[in-house]
Amino acid sequence: MTLADVAAASGVSITTASLVLTGRARELRISEAAERRVRSTAQELGYRRNTLTTGPRAGRVQTIGFVSDTVASSGLAGDMVKGAVDAAYRRGFMLFVGESGGDPVVERALVEAMYDRRADGVVFAAMYTRVVTVPDVLYDGPAVLLNAMPATRTTVPSVVPDEVQAGRSAASVLVGAGHARGVHLIGAGPGVRDVPPNSIAATQRLLGLREVFTAAGVEVVSAHRCPKWTPEYGYEATAELLRSHRPKALVCFNDRLAFGAYQALAEAGLSVPGDVSVIGFDDHPIASWMRPRLTTIALPHHELGARAVAVLVEMLERRGRDVRPPMIHRVPMPVREGGSVARPRR
Repeated sequence: MTLADVAAASGVSITTASLVLTGRARELRISEAAERRVRSTAQELGYRRNTLTTGPRAGRVQTIGFVSDTVASSGLAGDMVKGAVDAAYRRGFMLFVGESGGDPVVERALVEAMYDRRADGVVFAAMYTRVVTVPDVLYDGPAVLLNAMPATRTTVPSVVPDEVQAGRSAASVLVGAGHARGVHLIGAGPGVRDVPPNSIAATQRLLGLREVFTAAGVEVVSAHRCPKWTPEYGYEATAELLRSHRPKALVCFNDRLAFGAYQALAEAGLSVPGDVSVIGFDDHPIASWMRPRLTTIALPHHELGARAVAVLVEMLERRGRDVRPPMIHRVPMPVREGGSVARPRR
């Protein structure tokens, strides 16, 4: 498919088609109708503009594309980009970052732009772990999903945090501190389907929690599903819980929920961890400002970015060999000890 084919099918000159597809239509006063016609025709015909005209590609050019939704500008997950940059640099690659804002059209355009510029492969990232529809353009070259799982079976591998093990770790911290009764969940549960929409983290954390609690004979007294994992919902769920129970321990499904829980406990005259132990997830910056500092299971953002680049480079090195890498790569989530968990009072 050539530029001339697009021009002919659009009813414009090759020059006009070229100006539209290089983003210069407005500056040269090409009509909006003509611009729309050329762009829609190019998409229908599957035309891809090659931005480099130095001849056939020979070998690797040591560049990796990093396409994200909002991760590049997110303070919480920006370490994923830094981890990817560091890992790429150590392996002699440059990393080019593009942000889509979650717009599928922009996502596709960014991936196409990376491949058109002869990137050796693409890391396709999400700010929070979620199910994504893999853009078909990712199959044009080696690609890795970062912090995302495919909606359908695919040949594109995923790098994700090990949320099931994180749930096990959180439960083990409480069990190790002697908590056997009075445990309540804030954010999700009790069933694995009682979670916010599309929350992979909640489902998998619940699986890990239930596994360890069941093995230790710990009964979860109640669970409070929150539509959003923000402080106000953590506060409301904990305040509601305190109207009918005196908890010994709270498992909050992220640190922002735990922040809200702290406020509700304080208003009820209960201390952390003297009266109630609290544990969270993510190691959000807010955890270090809570008093006492929150014990939490950390999301390893830097390691996630670094692993995604490592997996992609391994794929590049295996090209042409009959080797099938794992489809899911889980990155451990470490425990960050604070002062919010203690042995229960008798």
